[in-house]
Amino acid sequence: MSDSNANSRLLLFVLLASAALVTLVIHLSVVPRQYPDDVFTTGLALVFGWLTYALVFYAVGRIGSQPQELPSMRFADVGLALFLVSVLLAAGLDAAGFTPEVILEAYVLPTLGIYVGLALFGWSIGRRTEAINEIVR
Repeated sequence: MSDSNANSRLLLFVLLASAALVTLVIHLSVVPRQYPDDVFTTGLALVFGWLTYALVFYAVGRIGSQPQELPSMRFADVGLALFLVSVLLAAGLDAAGFTPEVILEAYVLPTLGIYVGLALFGWSIGRRTEAINEIVR
C-alpha cells in the first residue's frame, strides 16, 4: 500500500469517526431537546443529522470496497427512492392527523425507510467513488 493510499484510508477513518459522532450528538442530544417545541430547528437538525448519517455510510463504502470495475448505481437509486417515499409517507401521516405526539408507532416504518435509504445511498456513492479513484490511479 502506497503512502498516499495509507493517508487516504486514515483520512476516511477520521471522516467516518467524526461523522458518526456528529450524527449521534444530533440525534441523541439536539433533536430530543428541540422537538416538538421548535419545529424549524428540529427539522434543520434532522436534515443535518441525515446528511452526516449518509456521510458515515459513504466513508464505509469507500473503506470497505475494492472494486474491479465500476459498480452499478442501482443501490443508490433504491436508497434515494426509499428515502423519498418514506419522507412522503411520514408527511402523509402527519397531514392525516397522526402526529408523532398522537401515535408514535405509526412512524416506525417511515423512519426505518429513511435511514435504510440514506445508508444505501451513501454506501453506493462511496463504492462508486472508490472505483473511480482506482481507475484514475
